[in-house]
Amino acid sequence: MKKKAIFTAIPLLILVMVLAGCPGGGATGTLEFYANGEDFVRQGFVSKDGWSIQFDHVYITLDGIAAYQTDPPYDPQTGDDISGDFTLRLAGAYTIYLAEGGTSAPPILVGKVLEAPVGHYNAISWKMARADSGPATGHSLVMIGTAQKDGQSIDFVINVEEECEYQCGEYVGDERKGILSDGGTADLEMTFHFDHIFGDADTPADDELNLAAIGFEPFASGAQGKDVINMAEMHLGHVGEGHCHCGCH
Repeated sequence: MKKKAIFTAIPLLILVMVLAGCPGGGATGTLEFYANGEDFVRQGFVSKDGWSIQFDHVYITLDGIAAYQTDPPYDPQTGDDISGDFTLRLAGAYTIYLAEGGTSAPPILVGKVLEAPVGHYNAISWKMARADSGPATGHSLVMIGTAQKDGQSIDFVINVEEECEYQCGEYVGDERKGILSDGGTADLEMTFHFDHIFGDADTPADDELNLAAIGFEPFASGAQGKDVINMAEMHLGHVGEGHCHCGCH
């Protein structure tokens, strides 16, 4: 049976920081924050080196989640920190079970701000942090599942200890996100591309994604996550297909 999303902290979801005034003349709405592991986590996929991967559990711990209204729009390619005209934050850290639900499950709600000032929240940042408690204690990312290839089946547990800070611009996808009107609801998404770690057999072998990915073979050979995964090079965190600036330690 699938477990529900697990939170390492359950704070009041309130506006805790305001910079440079309040846009919208006092008008407010609800701003929601989601985490999405995409079909790679929910449905499984084949790695660049031919391993069919199915995840039973994927835990990721997120801290310091913040949304911004920036003008001009933030460009993560510069490597600069986000400098917003207005900022709001979610208090606390959250360990999210990204594989929750069935194969067609929607992204997971992390938290919401009920009285967020209106406007276009066109940038977001967060930290992938080590969990203080729960099933991912001591790790920022835990991947548990089964991989199969050529009649061989391997049960794996891959732990990542690195902590990474992601600074991202506007969501890139089929629809725009973060545009909040008076009395309305808008959402922002933290997207995680696990094919950037394992590669994707459906993508050409000489594609930049597969050239940078490590595949599953090192784990089949007994490697641990800390031995082969350099999170700064994996570009796990995105906003839809939009890129983020990432710093890891």
